[in-house]
Amino acid sequence: MIGKAAFSTVAVATLFACTTPAEPPGTQAAVDQYVAEAQRIAGTDLKFLMPVCNPQPAVRATPGPAMDEMLGKLINQPPPEPGQAFDNLFYVGATWVSAWVLKTSEGLILIDALNNAKEASDLIEGGMRRLRLDPAQIRYVLVTHGHGDHYGGAQMIAERYGARIVASEIDWKMMETGLEFDSTHWDRPPRRDIAVKDGDTLTLGDTTVRFMVTPGHTLGTISPVFDVRDHGRIHKAMIWGGTSFNFGRDMGRLDSYIAQTERMRQLSAQWGIDVPLSNHPAVDGTVAKLKARADDPTGPNPFVSGQPVVDRAMRVLNACARAQRGRFLLAPTAGASPREAGVGQVAAAADAPSPGLAAIRLPFPNVAEAGDHAGL
Repeated sequence: MIGKAAFSTVAVATLFACTTPAEPPGTQAAVDQYVAEAQRIAGTDLKFLMPVCNPQPAVRATPGPAMDEMLGKLINQPPPEPGQAFDNLFYVGATWVSAWVLKTSEGLILIDALNNAKEASDLIEGGMRRLRLDPAQIRYVLVTHGHGDHYGGAQMIAERYGARIVASEIDWKMMETGLEFDSTHWDRPPRRDIAVKDGDTLTLGDTTVRFMVTPGHTLGTISPVFDVRDHGRIHKAMIWGGTSFNFGRDMGRLDSYIAQTERMRQLSAQWGIDVPLSNHPAVDGTVAKLKARADDPTGPNPFVSGQPVVDRAMRVLNACARAQRGRFLLAPTAGASPREAGVGQVAAAADAPSPGLAAIRLPFPNVAEAGDHAGL
């Protein structure tokens, strides 16, 4: 059952003191200060987030052989073993991109569906059976954002098992009218089904998923929040729905990303979120944590990081986004001043890259989501 929940807008502009540099934001000193702050906050336990601080190109990648070649290498990596993170949460994803199964008293919720039907069949269906989960019990497929590495297998799962597909209203429109990225490795976007907005909830049996729309990585990225159980003890998890800045020089998107890290930082403290997860295993150390839990199933759960770690993770992403914003301000568009969108404002018109920028086109995805951090 999809429900509606009202949320008041958080006054994010008043919360930015955590990473404000002494230097003006459009200087190299400010950029360096933001990166240093991110490194300090990340420490050693969150160092897998630091690739997000790497400089990103001002021009969004375009479909073609370079993108397909990179995606092919990522998709063809040997997959990790499927595993159990919590009593009710299981991993059936790849080495590069995640797929999570949330078990409820009335069926299963699949969170993301990998790149294509074949991969979904091999890893999601195959992994579920190895974990003694029945794919026929999938009731919903949640697509965290409208990129093909997350929606690729969704239509096949829906047709095979009668599951409903859930995505944000914003990203449904993007998947229907103009993909930000495309590749021959991706199946076609799923057909529109359930559209959700910020604060909506889905209840299936004993489990409720809250959909937080966190624009930035895409305009309609969803970061779902839900309860997980570890030997009967309840924890609250959040999957950060989109990590990297692979959209080119779009100041509105960066401002939205910054605002959402602040908002979710505040809400994570309010709700007691103590399990930070990602939809790319390199960004949260999924593979190493699954192995640690399998090696010591009765010991402390490595996925339970604690609320202060969630807070730090949001601050690292915030500082990295500010560093990237500063880099773009240092190289303004020729003949025009940089467009300054308001904090938290989504600027759809800025999807097209600004002309006149000298930048290297980077094949999707960028290093922030493609790096090999399985050992961290």
